[in-house]
Amino acid sequence: MSFKFEGLQIWQKAMDLGEEVNELVMRFPDRERFNLSSQMSRAADSVALNISEGSIGQSNLEFKKFMGYAIRSLAETVTCLYKAERRQYVTKEEFNALYSASFNLMNMMSAFKNKIK
Repeated sequence: MSFKFEGLQIWQKAMDLGEEVNELVMRFPDRERFNLSSQMSRAADSVALNISEGSIGQSNLEFKKFMGYAIRSLAETVTCLYKAERRQYVTKEEFNALYSASFNLMNMMSAFKNKIK
């Protein structure tokens, strides 16, 4: 038995991204615990949460709406990533890896959203 969203590659990748971000923010300074760390972690987790919530909704229109929320959460995650880089909490390599993963996921999610009728 499984939920519909568990088979979605975008959900699986969003879950992975959330875990990668969580590991990353654990190394941020303590003063960021309730600021950037929390915001970035919540935004990254929200991507997968919105995909799953939308997938079990009442209509495709509702699913499309939640996919929009997921895409916005991913954009928020990327903005937090930029903030972390500017504050020198992440290396250039870490930034590039997460940025690339986010960019690829964004493209997948946008294509998926556009296919929902």
